[in-house]
Amino acid sequence: MNNTTELVLQQLSHWEIILRLACAMAIGVIVGMERGRSHRPAGLRTHMLVALGACVVMITSHMLFMQFRPFGATPDPARLGAQVISGVGFLGAGTIMREGLTIKGLTTAASVWTVACLGLAAGAGYYFVALGGALAVYIILTAFEALQRKMNVVRHASMFVSIDCTNLGSILHAVNCYAVQQSAAITHTEFEELDEGGYRLTLTLSFNGARVENDQSLFLEKLTATDGVSRLESTPY
Repeated sequence: MNNTTELVLQQLSHWEIILRLACAMAIGVIVGMERGRSHRPAGLRTHMLVALGACVVMITSHMLFMQFRPFGATPDPARLGAQVISGVGFLGAGTIMREGLTIKGLTTAASVWTVACLGLAAGAGYYFVALGGALAVYIILTAFEALQRKMNVVRHASMFVSIDCTNLGSILHAVNCYAVQQSAAITHTEFEELDEGGYRLTLTLSFNGARVENDQSLFLEKLTATDGVSRLESTPY
């Protein structure tokens, strides 16, 4: 047996195991600190636990390989790690939420999955890959956030509007004109006749563009100034 094989088959010392676990915890701190500061569903402790668990799985795979390899068995040390990569997706899916027409949590889900991969690297003893990857993830989550905001010039927002008016036909015409001017689409319309006279018109609008908040404000200003509108209430959602 040559020196290379002897080195591979060496059992891990307690200090080496502790070092790998500490490296995995450091990965969780680096990535989870940023997610926690951004008030995301998966924060510091979640990322630390994912990285630590992946590290433990990789260390266990390593030790199983060395325990049974001398007896002629050929266990695959990467098999358990592969299960971690696929299985952690269920945890990441739990951080994805839908709010109206938007979906949030995809970045956090990706960070959880990446932390698991980095934990496997730490468990395998690839410290430079593990810590370097954690630093790269931190840079992506912080420095590139501003760049992403500049690139995502098209945004979406929805608003519920309730209008009391005297002339339903003219108000509907005005609403359609203002919606076109402010890049909004009317997704739902209802109206009812009021006991005291007049009508109550309820609308759901979806705004799309680079300046969604400004478009919503202009739409409401124009509608408030329209003749025949006696009451107007709006609620974003």
